[in-house]
Amino acid sequence: MTKYKNIIVTGGAGFIGSNFVHYVYNNYPNVHITILDKLTYAGNRANVESILGDRVELVVGDIIDKELVDKLASKADAIVHYAAESHNDNSLNDPSPFIYTNFVGTYTLLEAARKYDIRFHHVSTDEVYGDLPLREDLPGHGELPGEKFTEDTKYNPSSPYSSTKAASDLIVRAWIKSFGIRATISNCSNNYGPYQHIEKFIPRQITNILSGIKPKLYGNGKNVRDWIHTNDHSSAVWTILNEGKIGETYLIGANGEKNNKEVLELILKEMHMPNDFYDHVTDRVGHDLRYAIDSTKLYKELNWKPKYTNFEEGLRQTIQWYKDNQEWWEHEKDEVEANYAKTQKIIQ
Repeated sequence: MTKYKNIIVTGGAGFIGSNFVHYVYNNYPNVHITILDKLTYAGNRANVESILGDRVELVVGDIIDKELVDKLASKADAIVHYAAESHNDNSLNDPSPFIYTNFVGTYTLLEAARKYDIRFHHVSTDEVYGDLPLREDLPGHGELPGEKFTEDTKYNPSSPYSSTKAASDLIVRAWIKSFGIRATISNCSNNYGPYQHIEKFIPRQITNILSGIKPKLYGNGKNVRDWIHTNDHSSAVWTILNEGKIGETYLIGANGEKNNKEVLELILKEMHMPNDFYDHVTDRVGHDLRYAIDSTKLYKELNWKPKYTNFEEGLRQTIQWYKDNQEWWEHEKDEVEANYAKTQKIIQ
């Protein structure tokens, strides 16, 4: 069931966006999808090549291009906005693309949604809230009020990436109140699954092992992320688009808290490697300590539930995808590792 038949998916050739496009394509045959993607390093035509045709169209362009956005929006009944510069390390090297894409791009899309009175869903991140103490340092061990992020948590971004996403969230809220935009916002925890760029933590470790390189553990490995399979993120966004209350924010998570050391050791186990087969490297600059999502509102109000509740099984499928699709990533591997080597040094 869907209210919308012609949707624009910005960033739909990137990791999370392309998985959403595949989800809609596979489950809702009456929906036409126009992907608007700049195809920068994180966007890849190969992510959607197999489904391009009558139902899925790829438009290569920039979300800050007002004329292009206007042209596409005039034919659509909804915009699902995934496009973003998203890697923290890159934002520290050069913040300017994050300002243009994450903030100015969102403004451009909002103005088009306002002009044509179309539905707008803004996909954001839990990183806008800053970070949390580790469970062992909290009186309720992570389960008391205030020990996870909720829709009422105050924004406290810590990087050019998270601050520009926070800014984009705020202008969406302002456009809802000021101009009556029919919009919703979702803030999601860390995604994993197919098509994720190999600079990210999980695919980097998988592809290191497949390339004969030791995996890398950042700092002491205690940093916690609340992992969710990207297919669950996709189903949640679709639910919010169709059933969410206009003006509301929904946090998307799957109760998947694990620290980096635990995740790396699971990858090693699944790939039949010794559990200490990795290098300790210097920590990432500004590495937030813990993210944790409380999705009670989404679960109760929209009756959504994740399907991938077994992290090990989801991880196993993800590893297999990178094994089966080495041509998708191997041409970039040397460059990614060379870039990391500029800032990360082996300490053990």
